[in-house]
Amino acid sequence: MESNLFLSTFALIFVAELPDKTAFAALFLATCHHPFAVFLGAAGAFMIQSFVAVAFGSLLSLLPPQIVHVAAGILFLVFAVMMWRKEEPSIAEEVECDPKDKASRFYKSVTSAFMTVFIAEWGDLTQLATATLQAKYHAPMIIFTSSTLALWLVTAIGVIVGSQVKKFIQPKLLQRTAASAFAIVGIFLLLKH
Repeated sequence: MESNLFLSTFALIFVAELPDKTAFAALFLATCHHPFAVFLGAAGAFMIQSFVAVAFGSLLSLLPPQIVHVAAGILFLVFAVMMWRKEEPSIAEEVECDPKDKASRFYKSVTSAFMTVFIAEWGDLTQLATATLQAKYHAPMIIFTSSTLALWLVTAIGVIVGSQVKKFIQPKLLQRTAASAFAIVGIFLLLKH
């Protein structure tokens, strides 16, 4: 019973998250930021979101979706503008970079990924599915673990694809494409409700 619940929850959350805005956010963030930093930030956000979903069970469905979508839409638009305006460092700046600057950029990337996923995931289909499964089965550790691992796997796939894409496409084009994608998602979220 427990292994079936684990596998069915994992499969449901994985499939639901694959085409989701946060999966694309991880992919696009990985084209502009350190891939591991993006994974860490997104993974942390998903872990907290899964915990909240399990802790509150079906109560999360009572959150007003309009507020969630507007906040997520605004955040995506802000990131789109920031990404569009971001200046790419030259090769010389990359080579002569102070290690403290590299660490600072890494932590900023972790924070960007965390905030993007954390806000965008509130009231999301996968969070509501996790809450519903918890309300139905009353198995917090199984539901939390399987949901979180499924979300992490989708994030890892997005980060790997994003980090590989940046090897083949000019950084400025990637940056503009990612900014445009964030803007489209932001506008979609704002218009949705």
